[in-house]
Amino acid sequence: MPELSKRPGGMLGMHHVALFVHDLEACVTFYCDIVGMQREWQPDPDNVYLTSGNDNVALHRLDAASKLDGPQRLDHIGFILKTPEDVDQWHAHLLAHGTRIAQAPKTHRDGARSLYCYDPAGNLVQFIFHPPISAGNALHK
Repeated sequence: MPELSKRPGGMLGMHHVALFVHDLEACVTFYCDIVGMQREWQPDPDNVYLTSGNDNVALHRLDAASKLDGPQRLDHIGFILKTPEDVDQWHAHLLAHGTRIAQAPKTHRDGARSLYCYDPAGNLVQFIFHPPISAGNALHK
C-alpha cells in the first residue's frame, strides 16, 4: 500500500453538500430568498444547484413516496479539487488505498469532472472539479 503522505494535490476543501428534499421548490425558496444563495444551474426539474459564490448546495428531489430511514437527508459530501486532472489522480490514489469506488471519473454536462467513492461508514463522497468554485479557490491557494 502506498505511503499516505504522498496524496495527490489540488485539494481545496469541502465546499459542496447535496441534499435529498421532498419539496424542492420550498427548499429553493428558502436557500435563495431567505439565505441569499443564487441558482447556479438547473439541469432538470428535479435537481437545482445553488451557490453563495464559493460553495455549492445541490438539492435533489426525492419523490413523495420515497422515505429515508431516520432524519438523514444527505445525498453525498463533496471535496473541491483545483483541476480536472486532479480528479483522475485522486481516483488512482483512492484505488491504491482500497477505497470502494461508486462511480469512476466522468465529465458532467456543466464542465465539472468528478468521481464518487464510499467512506468506511458507507457515506457517499464526491471528489469534484467544479469550474466556478475551483477557479475562485485556486487563486487563493
